[in-house]
Amino acid sequence: MESWSIQIDKEYLKFSAAHFLIFPDGSAERLHGHNYRVYLEVEGALTRHGLVLDFKRVKPIVRELVDSLDERWLLPGQHGELRCSERADGVVEVRYRERYYAAPREDVIVLPINNTSAENLATWVGSELRARLQARFPDADLRAMRVAVEETAGQRGVWRWRKD
Repeated sequence: MESWSIQIDKEYLKFSAAHFLIFPDGSAERLHGHNYRVYLEVEGALTRHGLVLDFKRVKPIVRELVDSLDERWLLPGQHGELRCSERADGVVEVRYRERYYAAPREDVIVLPINNTSAENLATWVGSELRARLQARFPDADLRAMRVAVEETAGQRGVWRWRKD
């Protein structure tokens, strides 16, 4: 059986963001940042023009997504104990156990994940990219995707999707 895919690994598909992990024992890292990088592979049927998808049209979609995360503080909106609330003055207050943080609303992104691990970021980025690619290329026969989010060189969380 044959299969085809495109892979995108561009230096500019990156974002810088702050986060902290919360561990199973309830302890948490200090607030810190990473220069994340996104890698993408999309598998699909070849079109009559011999393409899975046009690189030139896919890269801006990935770039748009990573740019939306750049220079932000990423928070897990589905964590059982972490609480976020926005004050009337546009400041987001974040509480986790004895910790308290406050930041301007435009600096914060609350993601629908339970922790800001590289694996969860790969899942969110991958799911978002899949939805955007399917919306922008409705005739494409996408069969599988692989998205990796690298937080430091050689250390990545990976998400995979395969059409049933």
